Amino acid sequence: MRRYEINDRQWGQIAHLLPGKASDVGRTASDNRLFLNAVLWVARSGAPWRDLPERFGPWNSAYVRFRRWAKKGVWERVFGQLQDPDLDWVMVDSTVVRAHQHASGHKKSSPAGECLGKSAGGWSTKIHAAVDALGNPLRIALTVGQRGDATQAERLLEGYRAGAVLADRGYDSDAFIASIRESGAEVVIPSKRNRLRQRHIDRNLYKERNKVERFFNKLKAYRRVATRYEKTAHSFSALVFFASAMILLH
Repeated sequence: MRRYEINDRQWGQIAHLLPGKASDVGRTASDNRLFLNAVLWVARSGAPWRDLPERFGPWNSAYVRFRRWAKKGVWERVFGQLQDPDLDWVMVDSTVVRAHQHASGHKKSSPAGECLGKSAGGWSTKIHAAVDALGNPLRIALTVGQRGDATQAERLLEGYRAGAVLADRGYDSDAFIASIRESGAEVVIPSKRNRLRQRHIDRNLYKERNKVERFFNKLKAYRRVATRYEKTAHSFSALVFFASAMILLH
């Protein structure tokens, strides 16, 4: 098996989740595995689609198909269907991804509409994520790079009933703390230093928060995610969901 290709076990877990099965309406996609390997090669190597090796077929066909699946939400749906969450506790965090100069300048929408924000360091996108007690990704959201962490926290946890919620002090928001308590979960979030009444937390449990940081490290092993080249949020989020699905397959 070549580098950046899925193995038989991984293919067995994901094949039935992809469009084009014999049971689907329309044309059967007999080359789904080849196409998946093409996307994996681009995502891991960080190379432009034009540099896709010839063994994967025409690069433009793979790119157009990837975009079509992105617009239909296929990658996000596959990511969701691979999950088997452990909700003893849930962790939330975010990471900033610097955007390449090629990512800016989309003609049909504003930068903010494509989750691109400009600061002193240049254009960037922030990836917000919730992971379960095992460190497996549950939900992902994109915003402009300078957006505050706590603004996406409730959205990330909506619908989950966890035993505890772990986060760093950047999530110490009255509204977020109240929503966690209302759900019946334990709050494991350090208080900001300017709080008059410091909140007691389970420090041993808080050490588990490193698992969300380890998830981001795995995510950024996909070079096409670690640096954003895509002009549209649709394409970039699709790559993030694809990479997250691959992490779940491991």
